[in-house]
Amino acid sequence: MKRKWYDYLWILSLTYLALGFFNILFAWLGLLCFFIPILISVTVGTKGYCNRYCGRGQLFSLLGGRFGFSRKKDIPKWMKSRGFRYGFLVFFFLMFFQMLWNTYLVFAGTQDLRQMVTLLWTFQVPWHWAYHGTLFHAGAAQFAFGFYSVMLTSTMLGIVTMILFKPRSWCVYCPMGTMTQLICKVKNRKL
Repeated sequence: MKRKWYDYLWILSLTYLALGFFNILFAWLGLLCFFIPILISVTVGTKGYCNRYCGRGQLFSLLGGRFGFSRKKDIPKWMKSRGFRYGFLVFFFLMFFQMLWNTYLVFAGTQDLRQMVTLLWTFQVPWHWAYHGTLFHAGAAQFAFGFYSVMLTSTMLGIVTMILFKPRSWCVYCPMGTMTQLICKVKNRKL
């Protein structure tokens, strides 16, 4: 089977993580992983991004499938449940809005820039080497630190579920996948 150009988008996921490691402002590029799936689901009414273009899903397929880093076990039913998926989406949004609030506080001058990445929304890892000051406001860097934290945490969760279960198990409860699924249901009037 001939591979298509989009079969190599997993390279972008790895590149994104590497760039953010060296310069945190590259974390802004991750917004594409939010806006493109929403745009596709709103305009086309499908989860085409998740099924075809998601570099993270492709990365998990590659690592868990071709390289065999997955146990290839079924994901537990509770992780597939609507309650868990919607609950994780709500939790994800709460963490995202907290990140936006911290960004606002830095922009407003009531909080200093915190040069750290938070893993699993709990563990703060100093990341001072990835930011050297720029022409941009410190709030832009604060957003980048927060957004990179979200992207790195979700990648880590995906890797753990890939190892424990099937390669693309993250896709079952991915907040973007859940959100685009809701958009598609509304667009196709199946809610």
